[in-house]
Amino acid sequence: MKKFVIGDIHGGLKALQQTILSAPVTTNDTLIFLGDYVDGWSESPGVLDFLIEIQASQNCIFIKGNHDDLLLNYLKTGQYKDEWFIHGGASTINAYQKVSSEQKQKHIEFLENLNDYHLDGQNRLFIHAGFTNIRGIHAEFYKPMFYWDRTLWEAALALDPSIPIESDLYPNRLKLYREIFIGHTPVTRISKETPVNAACVWNVDTGAAFKGRLTLMDIDTKEFWQSDPLPQLYPTEKGRN
Repeated sequence: MKKFVIGDIHGGLKALQQTILSAPVTTNDTLIFLGDYVDGWSESPGVLDFLIEIQASQNCIFIKGNHDDLLLNYLKTGQYKDEWFIHGGASTINAYQKVSSEQKQKHIEFLENLNDYHLDGQNRLFIHAGFTNIRGIHAEFYKPMFYWDRTLWEAALALDPSIPIESDLYPNRLKLYREIFIGHTPVTRISKETPVNAACVWNVDTGAAFKGRLTLMDIDTKEFWQSDPLPQLYPTEKGRN
């Protein structure tokens, strides 16, 4: 059995299908999705349909992203904030005009059952964004930080690699887990196109919402597979660009 982690999809169903087909994934393997399945490209409902379907034949773990939480609120209330509309929500709202009430209810149930995080038996943490409590995920006071935080990734990037982990100067949050796999903050912001490792953190968001690719990575070997750049798969769309 292998375990694979998948970065932020943002409505790019074509990229998701292409990436899974390109990787040596079998039905014995586990797929861990880091969240942000929606908002950006035009196929957000199709992505959720695909994920709901694939879990019938594949062992899957679905983590909640901030965009997934925003969509859940919209589907349940019909209301949204302008900020969400601007940052990917517009394409999602438009796509849901063609979705039946029955299908929307299935999507609501899927979104309501997403995991805040996953901690495996080898002390490896999978979480969309991060956490802020220096004692770890179980002590986090404000749960939405699991899918909104950026300070964990910023701390990992800014850490002087010459500081030993035993030092009092080493951030406590980066001592707690063997490895942490995140999405949320595209590595394209630091001009990277593939997963980036900083301290114990692996960032697998390779900018699929914008001009980057979707990435699937073997969590043990760190071998990865990527889709074509999303603008090539959706040439008539803007995504979140």
